[in-house]
Amino acid sequence: MSDDYKTAVDDIKKLSVEERISVIEEIWDSILASNVQYPVPDEQKRELDIRLREHADNPDKAKSWEEVKKNIQSKL
Repeated sequence: MSDDYKTAVDDIKKLSVEERISVIEEIWDSILASNVQYPVPDEQKRELDIRLREHADNPDKAKSWEEVKKNIQSKL
């Protein structure tokens, strides 16, 4: 890690939580804007294939986002 990187990270750590979240959002936006595509590792491809197959075999087992959100909120 370069000294500039360490200095930047140290400076970011001094910001408020709200400001750090804003920095994260800006970083993600810059990554998205770069349009760089990274290959999906084979292990993740296999896991996605398994999950797609399981969903195709049992589509009724899936839950809607609303169901998942209610479940999470009930535990808070």
